[in-house]
Amino acid sequence: MTERTPLLHYRLSTSVNESDQRSPPRSAHQRQPKKLSTFFGVVIPTLLSMFSVVVFLRIGFVVGQSGLYQAIAMFLVAYFIICMTVLSVCAISTNGALDAGGAYYMISRALGPEFGGSIGIMFFFANVCGSALYVLGLVEAIVATFGVAEDGTVGSPHQVLPSGYWWSLLYATAIALLCLLVCLVGAHIYAKATFIIFLLVMFVLCTIFISFFAVRPRTIILPSSSTPNPNGTGPGFPTSANFTGFKLDTLLGNLGADYTVDYTTGTMMTFATVFAVMFNGCTGIMAGSNMSGDLKNPSYSIPRGTITAVIFTFIIYNLLSVLVACSCDRVLLQRDYSFLRDINIWKPFVTIGVYSSTLSAAMSNLIGASRILYALARDDLFGKVLSPAKKTSHSGNPWVSVLISWFLVQLVLFSGKLNTIASIVTIFFLLVYAAVDLACLALEWASAPNFRPTFRYFTWHTCVLGIVGCAVMMFLINAIYASASIAFMLLLLLLIHYLSPTSSWGYISQALIFHQVRKYLLMLDVRKDHVKFWRPQVLLMVSNPRSSVGLITFINDIKKSGLYVLGHVQLGDLNTLPSDPLQSQYDSWLSLVDHLNIKAFVNLTLADSVRHGVQHLLFISGLGGMRPNTLVLGFYDDCLPNDKLVDPSLSTSQSTDPSDPSQEPEQQPPLFHFVLGPQEYVAIIADAMKMLKNVVLARYFNNFDRAQVLSPPSSSPGKGAVYVDVWPVNLLRPDSCSYVDTCSLFLLQLACILNMVRAWRKATLRLFLCVEEGRSVRGSEEKLGQLLKELRIKARIYPVPWDQQVATDEDEENDDDYVNSFPSNTMRLSDDYLSAVNKLILDQARPPPAVRFLYLPRPPADTRRYAAYLHQLELLTQDLGPTLLIHGVTPVITTDL
Repeated sequence: MTERTPLLHYRLSTSVNESDQRSPPRSAHQRQPKKLSTFFGVVIPTLLSMFSVVVFLRIGFVVGQSGLYQAIAMFLVAYFIICMTVLSVCAISTNGALDAGGAYYMISRALGPEFGGSIGIMFFFANVCGSALYVLGLVEAIVATFGVAEDGTVGSPHQVLPSGYWWSLLYATAIALLCLLVCLVGAHIYAKATFIIFLLVMFVLCTIFISFFAVRPRTIILPSSSTPNPNGTGPGFPTSANFTGFKLDTLLGNLGADYTVDYTTGTMMTFATVFAVMFNGCTGIMAGSNMSGDLKNPSYSIPRGTITAVIFTFIIYNLLSVLVACSCDRVLLQRDYSFLRDINIWKPFVTIGVYSSTLSAAMSNLIGASRILYALARDDLFGKVLSPAKKTSHSGNPWVSVLISWFLVQLVLFSGKLNTIASIVTIFFLLVYAAVDLACLALEWASAPNFRPTFRYFTWHTCVLGIVGCAVMMFLINAIYASASIAFMLLLLLLIHYLSPTSSWGYISQALIFHQVRKYLLMLDVRKDHVKFWRPQVLLMVSNPRSSVGLITFINDIKKSGLYVLGHVQLGDLNTLPSDPLQSQYDSWLSLVDHLNIKAFVNLTLADSVRHGVQHLLFISGLGGMRPNTLVLGFYDDCLPNDKLVDPSLSTSQSTDPSDPSQEPEQQPPLFHFVLGPQEYVAIIADAMKMLKNVVLARYFNNFDRAQVLSPPSSSPGKGAVYVDVWPVNLLRPDSCSYVDTCSLFLLQLACILNMVRAWRKATLRLFLCVEEGRSVRGSEEKLGQLLKELRIKARIYPVPWDQQVATDEDEENDDDYVNSFPSNTMRLSDDYLSAVNKLILDQARPPPAVRFLYLPRPPADTRRYAAYLHQLELLTQDLGPTLLIHGVTPVITTDL
């Protein structure tokens, strides 16, 4: 035993750190210090992702269509949805160490690999497509400013770039290569590049704010694309609009909504469509979380940096909305989305801002995608498919993941226009946000003691509001794409569930199940039990699991959705042992349960005798209202154990596989043969009845094969039929032939339950009616038939003459032999009588049944007669095949509704 302690310690260590030791690159990466601070790693990427081009090109669109009131309302609603998710991100990120992968890491470690992997793949593709979208947006902006028109006309001297599909693809490829180079160098260079872009964007924003005050009122010529009638004679299509400066009339004219046709798409705008366009620019809150693997302190930086960026962008958006509403005509806002450039103190400033913010968003999505792919590869959710993506540079940069991400971005760029994918990308992002909220909600509802984030400004209400908000926005943007995205996520979830290996992260489902089971167990009041809702709750004592497979599977059929516990007693004294020897055996027993595909619990105990061990299990098995009411024991006989877990065809190839269920638990000698005598065996039966437990003794199940029994060959005497024989009379009391006592009704109930199981529905119940001389066979048969009808039990009744057996020589019962008045329902019977009854049972079995149900009498009160009692049972059931001796102590059947 002393040699096992280091091994046990080693296994514990490896299980805790299993995910950390899956690949050498990970440990190499962990030796490198994290590089980025809160400002450079979280605030700047999140700010730039949330600004993107919305701040420069969509503010006027939102205010012009919806008016200032509704615009502010839209921002409040959008940021409310975002903030609910931000609170969940902050909570999860402050509940322990956070590694690379951002949102994927949070979701997978909270909801498990299936949910995390499916959302991770979708988040990866969303980032890839998002990067391509921003690259194409930047190309369109460059071509619009510097490109030559397709007809060859040149409007200004700086329009020098050729235009067309292939030229645009070339420009997009060049920009994607620039992003690739920055990301390949590493997060440090990326942070510097984004910092420079951040300074540019902040400078341009400052010039925009200054321009509202410094630029004088002017008339602005509207773009030709927004004026279908170039002469301006058509109503509603002016060729110019005014920048009025700060005027009350301008503000009053911009307060209300005025939804019109969008001049770029030709579609009529509504609150929902404008809100969807505006919300697209607010979905960059995960940019900082994606950099979690490159941060000095992710748990500190992510909440502070993300909240700072969200508050800052909210203030900027609302300030710009107010300034625009106070100084620009409604026509200017509706017909010229680039008006900020025309009213700026120097027009190129806004162009620089558009270019820089779009380039930053493209880089942010590319590096975010690479980090997510790296985390997915490192977790081995997809086997060897993603194994190349695990490789990192000496500084810990996952360069292979960056290359793969860039290659996919390049493929997406070939599609040219991505208006359709733009909606899908936003829906994917919203699905990820909803998953983060769901992860936080699950952790909160599970009430796990280890979920104690340092960020406490959240409740389950905020998580639910975040989930609902994200779901509403998904279907508001595009109901078809939203439904397809959810279906795609569920498909990925199922694939990962069946294909990926078991993880060591922990499953939130287990915590939630525990929480709900505990709640409902407390509600399960034993004082409200009623016979109408009785079901068998079985404790099956298993000595040698290898030779008990047939019995284990059979008892699984008669539990009728009740509690099923496999009990095992190991002899020993904990005082003389260095540790509990049972702890190391539980996994083997659970492997047996999985291998046999049964629904059972396992309960092991250590005791100084088998009898005391069974008493322990009867006292303590179960919980609350779910406790065993029926004890099942194998019969005490000389049948040799037969190992049913060894497959001869696999014995050589898998003999050393520790995960093979056929090797666990370790083979043991039959417990009853060596450490349990007949006296103690019968004492266990008596103990169970004293505890008001029903008792079942199972004999000849060592070779029971359920599949073979239920599929007999058509050439058999019964022509393929399956029978279950029921003898609900105490065969050890020939003077008693009652069919309505508690024990008989319990026996009928178990037989009926077996017949209700799907696999046994084709079996026919044969009920044998023992009739003595002087009694009417027809009358007794009709009476029993009426009872079965009232009990809703379908069975065939077979009358059996009882006179010859009753007349057989019997020993008279001598009451003086009893040492107390404990009731007994056995008599002193001769071996000839028992052999005659045994022959009667065998003669009636034409064709032979799959299993027999016999009445089990109560053991005698005189413990000196235990051996004789066991001898009687042995003679009674000799060579009967699979047989259950059953004794019921509580009413289990009723004719009432």
